[in-house]
Amino acid sequence: MSAPLKLPRTAAESIVQVLKEVFVHNKYADKALEKVFKALPRISEDDKAVIAETSYAIIRYYRLLQTVSNSESLWKILGAWMVLNNFELDNWKEFGSLHSAAIQQRFGEIKSDRKIRESIPDWLDARGEEELGEKWDTLIAALNQPPVITLRVNTLKLTPEELQQQLADEGYEATIVEEYPEALVLSKRKNIFQSRAFQEGLFEVQDAGSQSIVPFLLVEPGMRVIDACAGTGGKSLHLAACMQNKGRLISMDVAGWKLEDFKKRARRAGVHNFEIRTIETAKSIKRFHQTADRLLLDVPCSGLGVLKRNPDARWKLKPEYITKIINTQKDILQNYSLMLKPGGVLVYSTCSILPSENENQVKHFLEKNSQHFVLEEEKTLEPSAHTDGFYMARIKRIP
Repeated sequence: MSAPLKLPRTAAESIVQVLKEVFVHNKYADKALEKVFKALPRISEDDKAVIAETSYAIIRYYRLLQTVSNSESLWKILGAWMVLNNFELDNWKEFGSLHSAAIQQRFGEIKSDRKIRESIPDWLDARGEEELGEKWDTLIAALNQPPVITLRVNTLKLTPEELQQQLADEGYEATIVEEYPEALVLSKRKNIFQSRAFQEGLFEVQDAGSQSIVPFLLVEPGMRVIDACAGTGGKSLHLAACMQNKGRLISMDVAGWKLEDFKKRARRAGVHNFEIRTIETAKSIKRFHQTADRLLLDVPCSGLGVLKRNPDARWKLKPEYITKIINTQKDILQNYSLMLKPGGVLVYSTCSILPSENENQVKHFLEKNSQHFVLEEEKTLEPSAHTDGFYMARIKRIP
C-alpha cells in the first residue's frame, strides 16, 4: 500500500468551512466554495482544486461518512473521509477519539447497504428502485462519480480543433470527444473561466450529454425556433449556433432575471438572432400560438441525472417536490406545445433519470393528444464517464 497522503491544516479548515455553509447554512456547494475562496485571496489554483474536490467528495458521501465516523461533527466526518482515502489522520484535537481501524471496520459492515454506501436518503433509494428496478444500482453508482469538465465549442466562431489549440496556448489541455462533435473535455480541473478563450466567447461549459439535446431538435438556419424554458440560455446559445445566427430564436422563461443573464452570454458568444420574452401569464404563450417551426421544452425537473455535478441536491430534494414538478412538466407540455405550427417539431427534455418525469410524461401527452401529435424518436442517456443522465423525446405536430 502506498504511503499515506497529507492534508494541510489550512486546507482542512477551509473544507470544514465549506461543509458548514452547505449543511448548517443550507448554501449550494458552488456558492459555499465561492465564499470560502473569497476569504483567501492568495490561495493557489492547486490548493483551490484540493479544497473543492475534497468538499464535493464529502458532500457526495456525507451519509456514509457520518455513519462510519459515528458522529455529526464536520471535523470527524472529514477525518473519516481521510481514513477511507489513504490520508494520514493527524492528531488534531478536532479528530478527538477517531480511530482508523474502527472506521475501516464500520465501512466493511455497512458497505452492502446501498442507501448508506451510495449515501442517499431512504426515500430516494426507494423511489429509484421502484421506478428503475435493477438498473438503479448501476445508475446511482455512476451518479456518484466525479464529473469531467466538458466544453461546448462555439461553432459560430471556430472549430473544436482551433479551440483545442487556443486553449493549449493558454496552458489548458483538452481532448476531443469522438461521439460528441462539439465537445472538448479538460484533462485537468482548472478554472477555465479565467481563460482568454472564455472571455472571447469561444466556448460554454456544458455536459456532453446535454449537448446532444439541441441537435436532436433538427433545427436549420432560417427557421423560427422557440426555447420556452430557456433559463440563463445555455441551450439557446447552442440553438443559435446550429441556426448559424439565421432565422429567429425566441428565448422564453418565467424568470426574467435569467433571460437578462442570457443576454450577456449571447453578447459574449456573438449571438444576435434572438429576442427574449418573459412568460407572465397564459397570454404570453397564446401570442405565439402555432408560430414555431421548432420548439424546445427543456423542462424543470428533479435534476437526478446531474447528481454528479450537484451532489448536494440529494440532501435538498424532497419527495413532494418531485410530485409538484411532475405536474408542472405535464402543464408545460400540454400548454406550450400549442406554439408549434402544424408540421413543426418539438423536443421535450429533462436532466432526470426517472421514467415518471420522462417516457411516462410523453406517453400520457400522446395518449391525450393523439389526433395532433406523434412521437418521432426518444432517447435516454444514462450517466457514464463522459456524461450526466438525460432524456429527450422528439414529437411532431401532425400537419
